[in-house]
Amino acid sequence: MSTRSGFQTPGPEAFLGEVRAFLAEQLTEDLRAAGRRTVGLFSDIDAGRVWQRRLRARGWAAPAWPQAFGGAGWNALQRFLFDRECVLNDAPLLFAAGVRSLGPLLIEQGSQAQRARYLPAILAGEDLWCQGFSEPGAGSDLAAIQSRAYRSGEHYRLNGQKIWTTGAHLANRMFMLARTGPNDAGRNGLTFLLVDMASPGVTVVPIPGLGGEHEFNHVFFDDTPVPVDQRVGAEGEGWRMAKRLMQLARSNNTPAASVRRALQQVRTLATAPEHAPRLARLAIDLEAFEQLEMRLLPGGKPRAGDDLAPSMLKLVGSELRQDIAALGLEAAGPFGAVGQWPETPDGHRGVGAAGREASARYWASRANTIYSGTSEIQRNLIARGLGLA
Repeated sequence: MSTRSGFQTPGPEAFLGEVRAFLAEQLTEDLRAAGRRTVGLFSDIDAGRVWQRRLRARGWAAPAWPQAFGGAGWNALQRFLFDRECVLNDAPLLFAAGVRSLGPLLIEQGSQAQRARYLPAILAGEDLWCQGFSEPGAGSDLAAIQSRAYRSGEHYRLNGQKIWTTGAHLANRMFMLARTGPNDAGRNGLTFLLVDMASPGVTVVPIPGLGGEHEFNHVFFDDTPVPVDQRVGAEGEGWRMAKRLMQLARSNNTPAASVRRALQQVRTLATAPEHAPRLARLAIDLEAFEQLEMRLLPGGKPRAGDDLAPSMLKLVGSELRQDIAALGLEAAGPFGAVGQWPETPDGHRGVGAAGREASARYWASRANTIYSGTSEIQRNLIARGLGLA
């Protein structure tokens, strides 16, 4: 079968039937309810763990990973069909920095021991990873990082802080950047480390989101020990590792499937005739985004050194998701301005609760065009990639 993107896939109807049968059997109503309640970047963590284990048992926990490392090894059309069916069936959205970002980086750059230790745990959902890049004085300007790790025998001693760390209160591990040279500055002297969040000296302080959700955190390190063998790449190669990881992250942290989920949620509120033209435009934009994603990621990840494709996907996906959230808030009207709406005696959430959720999703979406580099940064990278800057 040939798609509009030109992919040749033997028997996509049979594959789609297999996916639908699996979802019908394994997606219980409590898991679907967790998927429908999703506000930010991931669903209820307990539901996500259950769903991850079921995906792992079927061999589908990492659709884009090579089969040699436990992934499904699917092509672009198969990944698209699977992601779309998961959204249409309200599957939980996984807290998946390990699957989407760190795992692919370890497959490319990690040691054999690191791959053996971490990849199976990522697939099983036993290890949840957060990203420790941003600091109070180093957000978009990642080269301004000040956290330091001093070598002491077979360990580094880590001191500093990270901010806006998504899921640090849930994660048991962090991948992060720290300075390891005595007089380094800018991009020089950064080292990529893997940190056990249960280590001594790690403190996680919550940062409540605008929508009332808890996704972000402020993380402090006070002489935290990190074994030297938990360094990815050589000492001082952190910038190269981080640049590759950001290419991976930007290509998939606001994927078309998450945008489709957002549109599906908004459709339940945007039912007035005046909403129809905007819904149609957003649906057309989403179709175009899906085709762009399949075209740019035929192998499931961007090529090494490719800044153009990840930035295009991040820019389009995050701004489209914000447009959808804005329509949801507008459609909620005054119901979106009220903080709490009790359930009715029969357990029905009603339009009030739906409006509150639309408001929470709108405020949560404000971060979409900030994380992994602002839209302005993405536009600069696109211009550079096209030879315009």
